[in-house]
Amino acid sequence: RRRSRGRWRQPRLPAGDTQRATALYAAQRRRGIPALVLMFTLLLGLPAIFALFPALDSVRLLGIPLSWLMLAVLPYPAMALLARWQLRRAERLEDE
Repeated sequence: RRRSRGRWRQPRLPAGDTQRATALYAAQRRRGIPALVLMFTLLLGLPAIFALFPALDSVRLLGIPLSWLMLAVLPYPAMALLARWQLRRAERLEDE
């Protein structure tokens, strides 16, 4: 492959599109805050739950401690649902 000898230039948007893109970016960031807060609450709340309820270590589901299942399995589907929720909210903003 050949390498481009010229300098790469970032594409520029027209003034109207730049203002709209900036406003959309700011609105999507504001809408992303609740999803981010929920994610951190989930991830940082699990250790708090284990500290408040130490008996979860003795509860077993199919021979596996419930606390381990909560750490290993629960966060991933929850984060996937949060990501899907946030994506739909961001897409709705773009459609408006």
